[in-house]
Amino acid sequence: MRREGGDTVKLRVSPRANAEGINCIGAWVRDSMAGIGTMTYYDPLTGQFGALGHGIMDVDTNLLMPFSNGSILPSTVKAVKKGAAGAAGELRGDFDLSEDLGDLTANTVSGVFGILDEADYAAGEALPVGMALPGRAVIRSNVEGDTVEEYEIEILKVCSSSRDGRDLVIAVKDEKLLEKTGGIVQGMSGSPIIQDGKLVGAVTHVLVNDPTRGYGIFIENMLSTAG
Repeated sequence: MRREGGDTVKLRVSPRANAEGINCIGAWVRDSMAGIGTMTYYDPLTGQFGALGHGIMDVDTNLLMPFSNGSILPSTVKAVKKGAAGAAGELRGDFDLSEDLGDLTANTVSGVFGILDEADYAAGEALPVGMALPGRAVIRSNVEGDTVEEYEIEILKVCSSSRDGRDLVIAVKDEKLLEKTGGIVQGMSGSPIIQDGKLVGAVTHVLVNDPTRGYGIFIENMLSTAG
């Protein structure tokens, strides 16, 4: 087996019969996982990108998943499961397995980070970084096909003491987005939050009992974690 630090460890195990008489060693292996999320930023000078605004967690243990390698792939949103009170929605789509846009280098509580192949990605206009304040803002997200659009939100609250990707409380105000998704859905994590022309954060979580509201992380926290 390989430990999180990268060293290989050899272990000896003795199988034991379970209640059904089947010999088992008790190993629980999850060798891969994939999902749709949103890239928050890309620095063309370094090739570094950040996405999601939160870590990739094991669905069974709710622990941050260590990984040996990973890739970011182009994807297309094919359908939306609309969010409703008590039931989180999600974006559903396809991955283009014929090419990698870049490699993941870290999975952290503040997001996933990596390096893009500059030749495969055309960056848009660079934005300055700013501090989020209560008030109107927009998010950039892809909820259909591969087109990114801006949607109006409101930053309701700024929580400077948070350490879990819930630095901002946000509410979706855009009627078009509410009609399409019901608010914030899985797959929109990482959608950049822009206020007064500055990148101030990223969408991270939805309030399950009210999908029109959710949380965001300060962009400073993502950039600090990325180094």
